[in-house]
Amino acid sequence: MKPIVVIGSINMDLVCRTQVLPRGGETVLGSEFVTVPGGKGANQAVAAAKLASGDLKVHMIGRVGDDDFGQRLLNGLRQHQVNTRHVVVTEGVASGIAMILVDRKGENSIVVAPGANARLAPADLDTAEETIASASVVVLQLEIPLATVRHAIAMCQRLGVYTILDPAPAPAKPLPRALFGVDLFTPNESEAQTLLQITPRARQKRSVEPKQIAGELIARGVKAVALKLGSKGSMMVSRDRRANRSDFYTAKPFKVKVIDTTAAGDAFTAGLAVAKAEGMSPSQTMNFANAAGAICCKGFGAQPSLPTRSAVEKLLQTR
Repeated sequence: MKPIVVIGSINMDLVCRTQVLPRGGETVLGSEFVTVPGGKGANQAVAAAKLASGDLKVHMIGRVGDDDFGQRLLNGLRQHQVNTRHVVVTEGVASGIAMILVDRKGENSIVVAPGANARLAPADLDTAEETIASASVVVLQLEIPLATVRHAIAMCQRLGVYTILDPAPAPAKPLPRALFGVDLFTPNESEAQTLLQITPRARQKRSVEPKQIAGELIARGVKAVALKLGSKGSMMVSRDRRANRSDFYTAKPFKVKVIDTTAAGDAFTAGLAVAKAEGMSPSQTMNFANAAGAICCKGFGAQPSLPTRSAVEKLLQTR
């Protein structure tokens, strides 16, 4: 089975629980504080490795700093059977970190300092081209330089490799058109509205339906959109341009007790990648990804909450 390759960020998450998220200028008391390996790229790589069946392998392409966090991050990836041959230790640079506050309802607020992630360059991908060429799926996010993401997409198009882009964090400026040239785009509803420049004022004046949002993203060049809708589940819209038709799939949410939503979107995206690599149908794919995201919400912290294959299959049996 061809491997999954994840190109993206590797961070150490500094996580603090608090009753409420602070407003501007406000100080609140926190309770539990932990340091947990994270970063959207690393989360998706670990999630894919835990969700994969059989001999499906996962490779990580990224950068860490030459500090204690960097070594811990590398060790964490390896412990989850993620191949780190193409993770570069960057001298004289700190590893990326994310400062995460989580309130009593499980909602979070995150600030990311990219560190070594900002040094991931197109040349790093050229070095790993043989690995990328062997992939069934390449997964990308936006916590690394856009030039590197653009280079990865162009490389995968040239090599005929299927691409998934999780466009988070969604930039305030318009996304370069080249980044819409992926096979599958996986934003949540808020990220999609930001990318389409649908302002809060416009949202108040008119209701913007998820299916319409997906359609507008497809109009910009993506082949398919898997839209994360939180407690409302998810939907996938794909466009068959040869047949001049759109295919539409929805997946209902799984009801779970939410402790922390951190990395739930990463688990969902990893579920999509594993489903693609294993040849699941679109409806199986969406239910599999939904279950992975739901289970992740039941734990605290990013990578410790990522679900196993057996946990997802158990939840799927409740349908």
